[in-house]
Amino acid sequence: MESITRMKIMATTSDRSPPHAAPVAIAALALLMVLTACGGDSAGSSGAASEASTEEVAEAAPVEFTVDLAQLPEGVTVEMVMEGRELFNGGGICYTCHTVAATGGPLAPDLTDDVWLNVDGEYESIIELIKTGVAQPVEHAGAMLPRAGMPLTDEQVEKLAAYSYMLSRTSG
Repeated sequence: MESITRMKIMATTSDRSPPHAAPVAIAALALLMVLTACGGDSAGSSGAASEASTEEVAEAAPVEFTVDLAQLPEGVTVEMVMEGRELFNGGGICYTCHTVAATGGPLAPDLTDDVWLNVDGEYESIIELIKTGVAQPVEHAGAMLPRAGMPLTDEQVEKLAAYSYMLSRTSG
């Protein structure tokens, strides 16, 4: 019997916002999440990320890629990558700085390329980066709080790291 060596992963914008939430509440929550996760700035300016409307976040291109099972780090499963994607675009609020498409913006780097600015891009170092945050980013204006300022468990951090790791090692 042949083993499966690749699996297609696709995220859609419908995975990210509850249908019952009021648009005003979503906009307020998105702004709060951006300022919390990305550190905001002490000068009080709104910054480029808070200029983006909720519609722009919701209409961003979904992330679609193929996971090569041979590239998964030891102990990482496809399920972890998929759950990491859900966290990235949901409760982990990573998309507020990295964007829904994970292509980065003024506050955080692109996670879909093979360039790593603040760590070497290996799975364990991504876990540490998420746990400790990035107080002084190499290129971007927004600092990342430890665990993105969210109450993420170690297991959730590992799933986010799995998703981030695979984003930079796959093609659509």
